[in-house]
Amino acid sequence: MQTLISIENVEKTIGEILPNIAQWRKDMIHYIKDENPEINTAIIEIAQKTNLDPKAVATGAYMVYKLLENESEELPFEEDAE
Repeated sequence: MQTLISIENVEKTIGEILPNIAQWRKDMIHYIKDENPEINTAIIEIAQKTNLDPKAVATGAYMVYKLLENESEELPFEEDAE
C-alpha cells in the first residue's frame, strides 16, 4: 500500500523547495547520493534520457523522495503500533 502524504508534509516540503529551487535540488543530489545512491543514479539517468527538462525531472523526483521520507518519519514503527 502506498503511503499517504499529509497536507502538512506537502506544505512543509514545498516551503523548503520554493525559496531556492536550484540550491535545494543541488543539496538533494548530494543528500540522496549518500543516503540512497541507487535511487540517485536512477533519477539522474531518467532525467538525462528524456526529452523533458532534466532539472525539472530531477526536482520532481527529489520532491517525491523527500515527501515519502518525511512521511515515513512520522509513521509509528510496527511494534509501536501494537
